Amino acid sequence: MPTLILVRHGQSQWNLENRFTGWWDVDLTEHGVAEAIAAGRLLAERGILPTTAFTSVQLRAIRTLHLALEACGRLWIPEVKDWRLNERHYGGLTGLNKAETAAKHGEEQVHVWRRSFDVPPPPMEDGGPFDLASDARYAGLDVPVTESLKLTIERVLPYWESTILPQLAAGETVIISAHGNSLRALVKHLSGISDDDITGLEIPTGQPIIYQFDDAMQPGERRYLKDI
Repeated sequence: MPTLILVRHGQSQWNLENRFTGWWDVDLTEHGVAEAIAAGRLLAERGILPTTAFTSVQLRAIRTLHLALEACGRLWIPEVKDWRLNERHYGGLTGLNKAETAAKHGEEQVHVWRRSFDVPPPPMEDGGPFDLASDARYAGLDVPVTESLKLTIERVLPYWESTILPQLAAGETVIISAHGNSLRALVKHLSGISDDDITGLEIPTGQPIIYQFDDAMQPGERRYLKDI
């Protein structure tokens, strides 16, 4: 039975500091490292061992993947990194403390930026401290200046359909280590969640989600591995 494992990266330093992160590269905290290792150990305990891996090009997701794979003895499996699995781009909010931003712009406005389906935050200004135009990993890419969840879905799902789903259909056990919003995009699609309801879905750090697919490649129920 084809099996998909989704893992949101472990706690990052900016998760801890309650800052908008988006495409900016931030490392894991010690707690985040422990979460990633625990995820891998749980995979080993449950006997759900990945045979191929996908992740974003962001440090926190890559490190989470490697720590989890090492913990379950699977660091050797094939691995693909792609920017289309990156976190949602938070535009001009990148680097800002969420509580301070709410105090400045109002909690209602910040809630719209964070949780609406199709309203993006203010765009990032060119040449700012978090401008990624010169980042080598995005060479040749028209880096977005902001994204809504809707826009994030529009880059994640075509990659899922063209690249990841065929691996599952070939019988691979696929692990994806990514981010709250890129994984929210996949969960919305796989579990048939509405535009309104998906904005309220929280995906916790370091907790593997499991989907098993039938012979017609239809996903079953979304389950947390700890509950299986």
